[in-house]
Parts: sequence; C-alpha cells; structure tokens
Amino acid sequence: WAEYSRYVGDIFGAPLAIESTVAFFLESVFIGVWAFGWNKVSKRVHLLSIWLVALATNLSGLWILLANGWMQHPVGYVLRNGRAEMVDFMALLTNPFGLLKFGHQILSGYTVAGFFVMGISAWHLLRARNRPFFKASFGMAAVFALVASIMVAVVGDFHAADVAKTQPAKFAAMEAVWESCNYAPLNLIAFPDEKNQCNLVSEFPIPSLLSLLAFHDSSAEIKGLNSFPKEDRPPVLPVFLSFRLMVGLGTYFILMAALAVFLSRNGILEKYPRFLRLLVYSIPLPYIANQLGWIVSEVGRQPWIVYGVMRTSDAVSKAISVPQVMGSLIGFTLLYGLLGFVDIYLLTKFARKGPEEMALAGAGASVNEELTLAAAGAVSK
Repeated sequence: WAEYSRYVGDIFGAPLAIESTVAFFLESVFIGVWAFGWNKVSKRVHLLSIWLVALATNLSGLWILLANGWMQHPVGYVLRNGRAEMVDFMALLTNPFGLLKFGHQILSGYTVAGFFVMGISAWHLLRARNRPFFKASFGMAAVFALVASIMVAVVGDFHAADVAKTQPAKFAAMEAVWESCNYAPLNLIAFPDEKNQCNLVSEFPIPSLLSLLAFHDSSAEIKGLNSFPKEDRPPVLPVFLSFRLMVGLGTYFILMAALAVFLSRNGILEKYPRFLRLLVYSIPLPYIANQLGWIVSEVGRQPWIVYGVMRTSDAVSKAISVPQVMGSLIGFTLLYGLLGFVDIYLLTKFARKGPEEMALAGAGASVNEELTLAAAGAVSK
C-alpha cells in the first residue's frame, strides 16, 4: 500500500504512532509482568498488571478505530502538493464516525467475553463440576453479556444513522434500497439482485421505518443505489447479507443473555440443560458477528480506501508484482492460522480445567510456563 502511505501517511500515521508508543508499549510491558510474575510479585501487583493490559487494549482499540474512522469519514485535512495533510488533529479525535465505531467495536468485544465465560461456565455446570464457583461466574457473565449486547445495539443504531449521512451508498447496500424515496419502508425479508438492480424478494415492509431509523424522521429521503454511478457502489450482496446476519445474531445475543440472567437469578439454571448446551455452542457466534460487522464496514466502503478521496485501486504499490503479493498473503495466512490454532488449543485446554486443577498445579513452574503460553496466545489473538 505504498501509494496509500504516500498520500495519507501524514494523517493515518499519527494515531497509529500514538497507539504504538503508548497503548501497545503498556500492553507489552504488563503482559510480561502478568505472564512471568506468578509467585514473583504480590497478588495485588499481579492483578493490577492484567487490568493495565485490559486498559491498554481498549486504548489501542481507540487509536486504531479513530484511524479507521478517518478512512471511513475523512475530516481535518487539506489536499496539498498531491497528498492529504492534517490541519486539525482535534477533528480526527472527535470524528463522530470513529468514536461510534470504537464504541460499537469495544462493546462487541465485551459481548464476546460475556458469552465466552457463560459458555465455559455452562460446560462445567453440565458436568456438575464445582457448581458454586461456576454458578457465580455464569451469573456475572450473564449480566455483563446482557448489558454489553444491549449497548451494542444502541450504539449500533447511532452508528448506522451516521453511515446513512456520511456513506449513503453503503447504507443503501446494507438495506438493499435501489430507488431513492421518502417515507422509506424497512423490508423484514429481502434479497438483492445486483445484476438487474432490484430486489428478488421484498416482503413484509414496515412503512417509513427505515427513514425513521436512519434520520429519526419518517419523511426523510433514503438515497437508493441507482442514484450513484455503478463505479461508486459497493458490492451489494455481501454487505446486505452480512448486515442482516449481524443484526440477527445481535438480537439472539440479547434474548439469550436476558434468559440467562432470569434463570440464574431465580436459581433454576441447572433445570434447563438444553439451554446450557446451547450456550456452549454459542461461544463462537459473537466472534462471527464481529467479523460480519467488519465485512459491512470494509466491503461497504468500496471502491474507496479513503471514502470519497482515494480509491482502493489507486492505493496499491506499483513496484510489487502479483506473485510477491500472493506470496506475502499466503505467508501471513499460514502464520496467523498457526497462531490462531495455538490460541484456540490453549484456550480450550485451560477452559476445561476447573479451579481445583489450576490451584493444585499452580505452584509448579511447568504450569506457569503453560500460562505464559496461554497469555501469548491471547495476545496474538
């Protein structure tokens, strides 16, 4: 991406530099204290170190997503001498697109965490292992997941409304709207036909709801895809399907978390083993929902790498051949695939252990080494 770096490096590099020198440095230092500090530092210092890692991870997310938010909705810059130059750093920091994206993504991560802990706790409860411990962890995770999943939907609503204003072509693809109209309905069931520029299916429309959701005005105009040149439209089908699946999964998370809180608070959780089993199978779903959201965000931005400013086709390195790009892609895919496999293996290994096994083995150096590997896997993820 040499041309991209040359064109917008003055702006894009600033938040990433701050992320590297502040947040990532903090993460790397204190993950080391946590990983290698078992039985070497006090319990308070050890606990504080992992909390600082969590704080730094959120800070990393903030700066990275502010950078991505600028790519989605560029602000605070001028075009000078053939490149974009920053003139207002505060505009980048307060860019509503970036801040909403950060809130939506971080809360999505919290939803992942809540369902992960609920699923692992449910797995142990199904086997009647250390019931008081895992009932407590389940109850805390259920409340956490419920609050996070509701807030994801709330922030996501504001984020989608901002997309409607700043990226109308993406919003039209998200909802498969082909013709501009006021009082736009929301079709509960739809399926786009990009070739013929229409919907094969448009069923159960709710009058004016799409206009109301997008602009909080039932009479507002929603721009259709046909109002944009074909070369400026994103691929419709992957954006539409990813958005619908993401919203469907988000609704599922709220309902499941609410039911989990109800059953846990009323002490009847273990009377419903099928529900517990369903939660175990639901562990990967928040991960999938996150990936679907990124498909909406990044595929929906096309054909722009910086929306309205620079096309993706103009951002590539001109001096690198196709085989070189393919080779690096294969290499990175294999490397991160291996790291992902190790991460899943270690997470699964330690999730299967109850607190008794961890306590019995906790004094041994070999377990400390295994925990260090687990930490490394979590960081790589």
